[in-house]
Amino acid sequence: MEILDVGIAGTLESSDITIQIEKNEGKGIELELKSTVANQFGKQIKKVILETLLELGVENALVMANDKGALDCTIRARVRTAVSRAAHHNCFPWGVK
Repeated sequence: MEILDVGIAGTLESSDITIQIEKNEGKGIELELKSTVANQFGKQIKKVILETLLELGVENALVMANDKGALDCTIRARVRTAVSRAAHHNCFPWGVK
């Protein structure tokens, strides 16, 4: 999936994460992480972000993550939403049961 614009998802509340994603043409994925739990879980947070981007087919992106103790499922949801917004593509069947 190609990143066209800046996409942001999440909040700065406890147990959440803010993901900002933007173009990074031809430079691969660059990830900047700020986290209140970076010493304990920084590697896992980065792993979840990068795996989610790979699943979505994102190859070039600048990602800034500001974590406040989010669980893996929350991280994945925020990354997917930010990518969807940045790519101008509603690729998820929201509300479908």
